[in-house]
Amino acid sequence: MDKVEATAPVRDFDPISGSIPATKVEITVSLVVLYTQGVETKQWREFGRTEVIDNTLNPDFVRKYILDYFFEEKQNLRFDVYDIDSKSPDLAKHDFLGQVHCTLGEIVGSPASRLEKPLGGIPGKKCGTIILSAEELGNCRDYSTMQFCANKLDKKDFFGKSDPFMVFYRSNEDGTFTICHKTEVVKNTLNPVWQPFSIPVRALCNGDYDSHDFIGEFTTSYKELCRGQSQLNVFEVINSGNYLNLNSFISNSKPMILIVLVCITDPDFFVLKGNPSQSTSLHYMNPYQMNAYAMALKAVGEIIQDYDSDKMFPALGFGAKLPPDGRVSHEFPLNGNIDNPYCNGMEGILEAYHQSLKTVQLYGPTNFAPVVNHVASYAAAVQDGSQYFVLLIITDGVISDMAQTKEAIVNAAKLPMSIIIVGVGQAEFDAMVELDGDDIRISSRGKLAERDIVQFVPFRDYMDRTGNHVLSMARLAKDVLAEIPDQLISYMKSRGIKPNSFPPAYSPDDLSQTNPV
Repeated sequence: MDKVEATAPVRDFDPISGSIPATKVEITVSLVVLYTQGVETKQWREFGRTEVIDNTLNPDFVRKYILDYFFEEKQNLRFDVYDIDSKSPDLAKHDFLGQVHCTLGEIVGSPASRLEKPLGGIPGKKCGTIILSAEELGNCRDYSTMQFCANKLDKKDFFGKSDPFMVFYRSNEDGTFTICHKTEVVKNTLNPVWQPFSIPVRALCNGDYDSHDFIGEFTTSYKELCRGQSQLNVFEVINSGNYLNLNSFISNSKPMILIVLVCITDPDFFVLKGNPSQSTSLHYMNPYQMNAYAMALKAVGEIIQDYDSDKMFPALGFGAKLPPDGRVSHEFPLNGNIDNPYCNGMEGILEAYHQSLKTVQLYGPTNFAPVVNHVASYAAAVQDGSQYFVLLIITDGVISDMAQTKEAIVNAAKLPMSIIIVGVGQAEFDAMVELDGDDIRISSRGKLAERDIVQFVPFRDYMDRTGNHVLSMARLAKDVLAEIPDQLISYMKSRGIKPNSFPPAYSPDDLSQTNPV
């Protein structure tokens, strides 16, 4: 569990037309309300509200939400934006400007833990964009109390002096700045004295007491930098009187793959086995509820997909006779496309799974080693820490190649991958417990596995007695995914791999093609 801090600036929404305005439209005041969803009841509960900000189409809120983050849980969030028309706390009395749904995992798993999504909720209108960012909180419990004053400020008001206030921004790990405090407004003065205020140190700098000295700044454009080293790329550094030269510039289109707490990047593999012909089958497609295979897939997959960059997953089946010749395969694409076994998200995998049950004849023996080696071949090609692979096997517990599977797992333990096994049905799962290796580290031919990479759970242990499948799935996912973060970190530490630095985050200044360097 980690504490994360979420912020929610909103950009460019117009409550009148629903689009980006050609001329400025005054918004009285705006605020964002965060709702969290209960696991059992699925009811939305208000978690907190930001402060109210007036007269802006691009509010940047100071108040943060502090949430407990669990990688192994699906934590649904909803952000509602309102135009506040009075002091009433009743939201029904204010204008609704839009909303967005996401999970906490989506925010944490986004590049630089910064998620940008369009606001919806008003049919036929463009409601603007909300930017959500998260940062793990430090353990610092210190508070600071400070007071500021100023002398001889600029006169900004035509009929008076100025109405000054101060805004504090803290530096983020990705080089951006987040607003963390605003003072009160002192009316009609050029020599304001603001009231003392107290603020947590972690709100100012997340407990990092080190500071940096500002030397200066300059602006340029990407087009100018692309010209490379030349007299045109000599920049005056404002506030220092010095000059900075561009020595080299290389442009690459290769995307950066990040590790943000947990980064599970494709390919991830979902593997299924069993027999669907009768209502007594674990694969039986009941029109009124999901079978155990589908529930296990949805429970685990909906959480780990938040950490995948494109939500495209290759889904494999094993132990079946394939059309048209009836050959037995232990490694076939559920969507029937050998050249492209990728499915779009969990819905795509479930659709491919149900379709495959209509086209293949499930058949023994049940061999695990081919799919373990299949994923290991991908992991072996990317050992620099930029990708981590997760193999999810959902099985009735029967295994025909125990020795070969143990050897495959021992070999895979030195690679960036984890294996999750979910047992369905009422069979004995002694073999799966042995593969888990919690009590005795798995070995093959006298060689111990370098790491414990297998997590096995029987689904029946998580079935809710009242028949609440949503609760059963949440319990399953929580336990089956609990070891993944530590397994990922253990691999990175064993190879001396440190997290990559964050890429530059989006800034509204990007629209002008001019960025501060």
